[in-house]
Amino acid sequence: MLDWPSMPFAPTRRIGILTGGGDAPGLNAVIRAVVKSAAHFDIECIGLEDSFDGLIYPHRSRPLTLRDVTGILRLGGTILGTTNRGNPFVYPLQTDEGPVDYSDRCVENFHKMKLDALVVIGGDGTLAIANEFYKRGMPIVGVPKTIDNDIVETTMTFGFDTAVSFATEALDRLHSTAEAHHRVMVVEVMGRNAGWIALYAGIAGGADIVLIPEIPFDLDKVAARIVEREQFGARFSIVVAAEGAHPVGGRRSIVAPGTADRMERLGGIGERVAIEIEALTRKEARFVVLGHLQRGGTPSSYDRMLATRFGSFAVDLLVAREFGVMTALRSPDIIAVPLERIVGKTRTVPLSSDVLRTGRNVGICFGD
Repeated sequence: MLDWPSMPFAPTRRIGILTGGGDAPGLNAVIRAVVKSAAHFDIECIGLEDSFDGLIYPHRSRPLTLRDVTGILRLGGTILGTTNRGNPFVYPLQTDEGPVDYSDRCVENFHKMKLDALVVIGGDGTLAIANEFYKRGMPIVGVPKTIDNDIVETTMTFGFDTAVSFATEALDRLHSTAEAHHRVMVVEVMGRNAGWIALYAGIAGGADIVLIPEIPFDLDKVAARIVEREQFGARFSIVVAAEGAHPVGGRRSIVAPGTADRMERLGGIGERVAIEIEALTRKEARFVVLGHLQRGGTPSSYDRMLATRFGSFAVDLLVAREFGVMTALRSPDIIAVPLERIVGKTRTVPLSSDVLRTGRNVGICFGD
């Protein structure tokens, strides 16, 4: 099926499933698809709770049967729990020597639990950990998950469509209040170092200005567009700012610095932009941070379908004993790509993107 050699792993009869990193709508759909597809091949499933913590502490695991996944397709979150501090190679315990390396313990517990393989559902950080364990000999199949849509080698990740749909609905609602009060509304959305959510929601929601990390912005040009709109009779403006957006020559807004076990937290660009727009245009400006509202709630039909396809194909790969790979959407097909190809990379918005060009064509200002 695949064009790289298979490793001599034992037949797959008992697998572990874990979800890592930030939650995303569709996680439960993947879990459900894995369990149901595994049952088709008479494979037993063990759910590992709170990401890799379920391997560090084996008592935090439980069998997953067809009954356990009944009714979870439409649910947000994850029935297995997740954590942002679950890197076993740099586990954040308070010791004199600093973080603890629990990787050997995880490998040992993997064998003690008599697991034949692991399905790891997560973003770039979680999949990087998975790749390290694969290099240590652990049979692994990864499933890409992030609302940010920033994992390379896949056209889209589940959770993205739901996040964009929610952000678009928020923009629809803000249009009416912005127009009523003749205000500038600045909406900060997630995305880290990629502007996919801001770009898609901005176009779908009729934003006037979209600020993304890939295009450093000039606030004078942003202010000029708002004044221009005022002059032709539009007395309000909607600005969408990705959390990783930054001005020309400036830095991203950071809420908390990164540590050995977790990435830095971004945030605050919406407030900064609103304050400066008000000063430059003398128009009243307000900011809204959508934050974790984008992660929660019921997954869209698209995300349910994509997550289900990913989960089902992950089991196909397990049965074929193809490990060290990640499921990926290469429209219209689901394919497998080596984990090593995606580790350490970020899928950002190309400046040549037709979506970006579409935004410019319909009059969106990107601050450049």
